Amino acid sequence: MITLLKQVRDVIVRWWRDFTLQTRLLAGATLVVSILMSGLTFWAVNSIQQDARLNDTRFGRDLGLLLSANVSPLVYEGDREELARFSYSFYQSTSSVRYMLYADEDGAIYFGIPYSDASVQNSLTIRRRMQLPDNYARNANLPFVRQHLTPAGQVTDVFVPIKYDGNYLGVLALGINPNPTVVASSNLTRDVAVAVFVSIWAMVILGAVFNALTITQPIKELLTGVKNIAAGNFQQRINLPLGGELGELIYSFNDMAERLERYEEQNIEELTAEKAKLETLISTIADGAMLLDTEMHVVLVNPAARRIFGWESRELSGNTVLQHFPNAVRVQLTRPLFMATSGESEGMEFRIILTEPTRRTIRVMLNTVFDQSRENAKGIAITVQDVTREVALNEAKSQFISNVSHELRTPLFNIKSFIETLHEYGDELSQEERQEFLETTNHETDRLTRLVNDVLDLSRLESNRRYQFGEVELQQPIEQTLRTYQLNARDKKVTLHHDVEPHLPPARGNYDLLLQVFGNLVGNSLKFTEAGGKVMIRAYRLPHPDHPDNLDEFIRVEIADTGIGIASEDQAAIFDRFFRVENRVHTLEGTGLGLSIVKNIVEKHSSRVHLVSEVNVGTTFWFDLPVFQPEEPKVVSLMPDESESATTAQLMSAGSNTDN
Repeated sequence: MITLLKQVRDVIVRWWRDFTLQTRLLAGATLVVSILMSGLTFWAVNSIQQDARLNDTRFGRDLGLLLSANVSPLVYEGDREELARFSYSFYQSTSSVRYMLYADEDGAIYFGIPYSDASVQNSLTIRRRMQLPDNYARNANLPFVRQHLTPAGQVTDVFVPIKYDGNYLGVLALGINPNPTVVASSNLTRDVAVAVFVSIWAMVILGAVFNALTITQPIKELLTGVKNIAAGNFQQRINLPLGGELGELIYSFNDMAERLERYEEQNIEELTAEKAKLETLISTIADGAMLLDTEMHVVLVNPAARRIFGWESRELSGNTVLQHFPNAVRVQLTRPLFMATSGESEGMEFRIILTEPTRRTIRVMLNTVFDQSRENAKGIAITVQDVTREVALNEAKSQFISNVSHELRTPLFNIKSFIETLHEYGDELSQEERQEFLETTNHETDRLTRLVNDVLDLSRLESNRRYQFGEVELQQPIEQTLRTYQLNARDKKVTLHHDVEPHLPPARGNYDLLLQVFGNLVGNSLKFTEAGGKVMIRAYRLPHPDHPDNLDEFIRVEIADTGIGIASEDQAAIFDRFFRVENRVHTLEGTGLGLSIVKNIVEKHSSRVHLVSEVNVGTTFWFDLPVFQPEEPKVVSLMPDESESATTAQLMSAGSNTDN
């Protein structure tokens, strides 16, 4: 059944597609108008029928009240003969009454026209009763009206209570026939509406058939001719005996086909010249380009492809291209080339590593060349790109991402270390130690949050990120840094010290950035200091009018260690981005951004970072910060300059403690 419905649907869809847009619009407009008019007609018929039913209801109620008032004395006196005579007389005087029934207080029918009980009843007689609503006798004040449908039409049932001197005597039921004039009128209106609807669609169908014979068929012929012209068959002509605008269109099509045929004949030489130009253009492009026939013989190859495959002095004619390809290329392309020549696939791409004539990575793209009808394969176009540099850049990017991921793990490791310590040795720690561990964990969590947010907002920060410089008590970031690295120092058996001058005035700077500087420098010191060594942070006031950074009053910060030191040949490049001492000493890994970030942050604080180091003795980094002056805070924009993109480097290694 479902298959049959799908077939019918497909037939209807194909039939509908054969109609022109004009025919579709005409059919749609006709459908809308016919439905609208039919709807209005049926609405009018329905309104007429509702009014007729309402009139029948009113007529039956009034008639029932009138008849009840006349027969109530007869019912009260029990004079059924007079009741029957009067009822027959009333029934014969009007054609609107379908039936008349009388029932007693219990609803048992004792007289009816055209129905009546037998004069003599026995025990086998079935007494007929009226189905009245519950408590009808108690609430019988007004007539009860309803309607029901019979084979002869709709009948209005009116149930009128029979009362005399306030006593309930029974029920009079009348059946009122519908108004024959109204019924005939509504039926006529309905029949006319149906006839109009059918007539309209009969005209539409006739018009569609006429349109298909006089317009659709010529248009189909014209469409077929246009497709043949597009496929290169310029001998296509249309011969239909039509006049008018359609005949002019067919005449213009035949004229166009004739001109195109002459144009093709006259421009073969020009096309040949254009082909030569195209070959010249292909020979000048940077990527390698090759054209093969269906037998995989080389038709065209440019110098770039010869250089990539080492074919500068090789003759390629005679043999298939597979015999000239390097072995790595032959293994990858043998099956795809056979598939492309048969037209089974197109647009394939491969990445191959060559070891000869030089080591390089190439991207090879295969595209099948079809004829004008795109049915038969005429050859294969091969594009070869040298992507060695691109691969190297991708590898560098992957390495950089790996390093950044390592930086994200650093604060997570610190958080995990403190939490594990609290979990495993919480009962052995004092309340002060537990509070200190939790505080440090909280600081590391905040630091991790800032790191992730800064990395995600990289582009925005590079364009308009601004930091507020204000009053910073150096004692706080120094102590926070020491708390952060105390577990690392304990594991490496390195002693952390700090010496902050009492009553040290606040410095002008940014707390988070200075905390990042301390973290980078202390982390580097721990990384390059052997067990038993020391790391020291010092901060003291050092007024000097001849300061090299033109600072009249400043605070000097020193981070010193007893580590392996930095060789003199490395000290000049130690602050360059991505330069790592561990490249030479083969120690821990890092991103190589830490000291570059330190340098840029210190420069944003209107100072410079200095270095004193001796191999196997130790290293000291120091810089000076201006003393905070009570004035309006200065906003410094950390924008990338031409020499170094400070913000980018800071974001990529924000919070780093293992960069060097």
